Amino acid sequence: MGLSNAWNVATTSLATNAGLTSIVSRNISNAQNSTGYVSAKVANLVSGSGGAAIIQSISDLTNASLFNSMLTSQSANAAAQALSNGVTQLQQTVSDATSTSDSTTAAQSPSSLLQTLSSALQTYSAAPGNASAAAAVLSAAQGMASGLNSASATVSSVRETADQDMATSVATINSLLSQFQQVNTTIINGTATGADISDALDRRGTILQSLSQQIGITTTTSANGSMSIYTDSGATLFDTLPRNVTMTPTPTYTPSTVGAAVYVDGVPVTGANATMPIQSGALVGLANLRDNVATQYQSQLDSIAGGLVNAFAETGQTTATAGTTLPGLFTYSGATAVPGSTLIPGLAGAITVSSAVNPALGGSLNLIRDGGVNGSAYLQNSTGAAGYTTLIANDLSSLNATGSFPSGTGLSNSSSLTGYTAASASWLDAEYQTASNDATYQSTLSTQASQTLSNATGVNIDSQMSQMLDLENSYQASAKLISTINTMFDSLLQAVA
Repeated sequence: MGLSNAWNVATTSLATNAGLTSIVSRNISNAQNSTGYVSAKVANLVSGSGGAAIIQSISDLTNASLFNSMLTSQSANAAAQALSNGVTQLQQTVSDATSTSDSTTAAQSPSSLLQTLSSALQTYSAAPGNASAAAAVLSAAQGMASGLNSASATVSSVRETADQDMATSVATINSLLSQFQQVNTTIINGTATGADISDALDRRGTILQSLSQQIGITTTTSANGSMSIYTDSGATLFDTLPRNVTMTPTPTYTPSTVGAAVYVDGVPVTGANATMPIQSGALVGLANLRDNVATQYQSQLDSIAGGLVNAFAETGQTTATAGTTLPGLFTYSGATAVPGSTLIPGLAGAITVSSAVNPALGGSLNLIRDGGVNGSAYLQNSTGAAGYTTLIANDLSSLNATGSFPSGTGLSNSSSLTGYTAASASWLDAEYQTASNDATYQSTLSTQASQTLSNATGVNIDSQMSQMLDLENSYQASAKLISTINTMFDSLLQAVA
């Protein structure tokens, strides 16, 4: 090899070394500073003139299978976390009935409050002439009604929050799709011109990660670098242009409110009428919480409230009112009859204790013992005997007697009120445990999938630092070669002169 060729090889090697050093430095910097998806950048080397290696292009380390697995696991994790967070709030309404870890927790669950009411009735039954015992029954009844009111309000709040979060998720999806369009165009143009698109690919990967947390997705990539995105149910989210994802938020929820569906390009992907229902992502967890778990629990609360009204109902005692049954100790606005086994949406939020038994509202505690909340035609203890216990005993018996409850609540429609209320608490606790366990499991899978992808395609700092040392040694060797060649040139010129 002549000195000129050696000089060219050495200087080319020096330039290539500088380029490789820049790539390694870039990898280290990206890994330390980025909060999104980062893959290791690698140089594609080819032999140049004289056999020297030159950098032809820069590309990412990629593994489509592992990347898609990571997206899938993140979608499943987001759905599980969204559901778990909401169910945790619902579970607080029965926490004292399903957990014994905190003995200081004040009774707040319908099951515990019903036990308190039953205990107060038993005490009153032993001393029906005791005004303090009667007042304790009133207090327990008010606590029972208040507990149902509060639980119903919690359900509505959880549904409202879920609805707001769904609307936020939809807005996030549209924003991400818009960002995706910009970076996708950059990749298409860069692929066509041979430009370095590795950073753009990272940005696209980061956007896909964020998108997968909102909605389950799948992708396909064309030869020109363009990518199309679909929901995990097959609806198109992006194909050249982003599709419009829409949802009409519902600001206020009542027990009978039906939440709006999410649409992708006009196709419903959530809700009972979804033609292409999505399977994962935060939207799925939120929709399940808002439309299924919370509404079923609300139906159980309304059924409990209906059972209370039925259990303490009054039956007419005169010929004119014979066979007529009206709400007694427990009632609700606009009540003209007892619910029976009919579900009245929102009854748990509307149930109250009759003002007729409340001295603070001009009522009489004796009506709890004697009857007559609806007037003298419903009075059972017509003599006003202080030792009368028949009505109290009947009320106690009604709490434990098997009756009919509305169907479609997730619980048996044949049960006692005490059993039904306890079953509701157990049902919600089971939902909580299942959601919590699934959230933990999906979080573990997501972490493992991300780590596996990072191990395969991410930046390994130790490896990059080792490469940096090798490049420094290579640089010194190339510089030494150039210095040697320069000396030889000088000697040759001196000899010629």
